[in-house]
This record gives sequence, C-alpha cells and structure tokens, in this order.
Amino acid sequence: MTKAREIMTAGAECIGENDTLEQAARKMKDLDVGSLPICGEDNRLKGMVTDRDIVIKCLAEGRDPREVRAGELGEGKPVTIGADDSVEEAIRTMTEHQVRRLPVIDGHDLVGMLTQADIARTIPEDRVGELVELISSARH
Repeated sequence: MTKAREIMTAGAECIGENDTLEQAARKMKDLDVGSLPICGEDNRLKGMVTDRDIVIKCLAEGRDPREVRAGELGEGKPVTIGADDSVEEAIRTMTEHQVRRLPVIDGHDLVGMLTQADIARTIPEDRVGELVELISSARH
C-alpha cells in the first residue's frame, strides 16, 4: 500500500497567517503554485489560500491585498492527510471535501503537499480518468 509521504511533494512552503495577500501572491508566483498552506505563529497549519481566493475574496470585493492578511482567508479546520495514510484514503478525502490538493501532516508538522497529479502518476493508467473525474467534479 502506497503512503502519502511516498508520493507527496516534500518541503511545502507556508505563508504566515499575518502575511498579506500581496505577499502570498508573490510567493505563489515565485514558487509557480496556485495555493499555499497558511501557518500560524506556532507553525501549525491554519488553512489554505488559493490564487482564486485572492481574486474572489479580496480583489473582487474591492479589498486591498496589501492589507488583507492570509489568516483572514483560512476559514475552518483545514482538510489534511496523514503522512502514513494510504493513497486510497487521500482519494476519498479529496473526493469527500472536493479538493485537488491536501497538506500532508506528520504529527502536527506540515511535511508536504499531495496533489491530484501526484496521485495520477502512481495509479494504473486506466484509472487516471476515473480519478480526475471524481476529484474534478469538485466545486472550486
């Protein structure tokens, strides 16, 4: 059974909960990613912020991304996967919560990110379409 830690992208970088959305956008650009985990002062995961969140929840509402803090968008308990959880569990979690990426947690530490693409590279080719359909029916 393949575990999340075996296929995840290690070394996920956080945006601080007190950092601005402008800083988050720049970091996304520099890392060439569309989302970032939000970490608190205690280094614990507080949520996720996406490029879409910045547009919809900040810019489209006329708010200033130089003033809005990333932590303001980290709503609710973040959906995560344990580092030793199976790929099957990751697929169930992604489908249930309608997300395409999951922060991977080992204890309380963020150790990586697991994406739909990471999973697609590890499952038999004839199941990739099924995976994409399951997760892509997500509301984003």
